[in-house]
Amino acid sequence: MTQPQPTSQNEPTDAEGTAAALGRIPSGLFVVTWRAQENDADATDRAMLASWIMQGGFVPPLITIAVGTSRDLLAAIDQCTPFVVNVLGESQRSLVGRFGKPAAPGEDPFAGLAVDRSPSGTALIPDAIAWLECQAVTQAGGGGGQMGDHVIILARVLAAGAGPEQAPLVHVRRNGLRY
Repeated sequence: MTQPQPTSQNEPTDAEGTAAALGRIPSGLFVVTWRAQENDADATDRAMLASWIMQGGFVPPLITIAVGTSRDLLAAIDQCTPFVVNVLGESQRSLVGRFGKPAAPGEDPFAGLAVDRSPSGTALIPDAIAWLECQAVTQAGGGGGQMGDHVIILARVLAAGAGPEQAPLVHVRRNGLRY
């Protein structure tokens, strides 16, 4: 098969067509949680909305997650902090706005929301249809240019649980070149 050639190293030949095509790739919506170590005594709950997560292997069970290079989660991953992927169900659409933007410094992203805890103590979203506690094993990308604006993390699933039986919350974007 002949591969289309981009006009430059970073720009596809048809940006509008690329945006439309990428936007039609469905993805789930997930709340990723972790504990940020502020100092030796205190850890604070952190969270972000994610959509680029998928299974990456069977044995051991692995997932992949794409994380924007400016996200706090990357610092936690660099410190070997476990994180939890909370799989949202269709009935949890209201959580998208709550976790869609990073919490301001000192702001508790879970204020007013009861949480459960994973084996590592990481926040679990109540009534999520599933959760996976993970530990990163490797990463690639980031740095801009051909390496991209996201880092791809490959992570091993350490613990998991299933919640209520319902369809996962699925998202399709109009433009696949921006959120």
